[in-house]
Amino acid sequence: MADRATIARPYARAAFAHAREAKDYASWSKLLGATAATVSDPRVARLLNHPLVTGEQLVALLVDVSKKAAGEAGRNFLRTLAENRRLGLLPEIAAQFEVLRADVEGVVDVEVIAAREIAAPQKKRLEAALQKRLGRDVRMQVRLDDSLIGGAIVRAGDLVIDGSLKGRLARLGSALTN
Repeated sequence: MADRATIARPYARAAFAHAREAKDYASWSKLLGATAATVSDPRVARLLNHPLVTGEQLVALLVDVSKKAAGEAGRNFLRTLAENRRLGLLPEIAAQFEVLRADVEGVVDVEVIAAREIAAPQKKRLEAALQKRLGRDVRMQVRLDDSLIGGAIVRAGDLVIDGSLKGRLARLGSALTN
């Protein structure tokens, strides 16, 4: 069976094409984000394949949860997903939509995994350095992981920079054994 991301891709591209045409990325992000969170809830996930729950009922629930974001086009998009029994793919569709949106808007999401809290001046310098290297605006999110011992790991798409003490020790150990 095809990977969920592969199945979700054409739906994400279709939603993105409509959002670009309407110049309304924010509403579509809101719609996809809210509906993805809703179908991820185990109570709602059970309803997706329930024989007594119609696709239209699911669409009505999702439209209500999203506060009618993206209007009639959003409702039609959700209907299409329901008719094709693809509402469960909304988390993947939302994630792919956000990647497409960030690319068009010239923004990159960067995850920094640090051993300790990063001071504000260091965070600003890191953000400026990443903007210069990546040539885009940076949305940086910091997560703490004390197993790194010291330093940090930076992830931006396919780019991974491991400046952690744990990573350095692992590379040193590997070099010594080879």
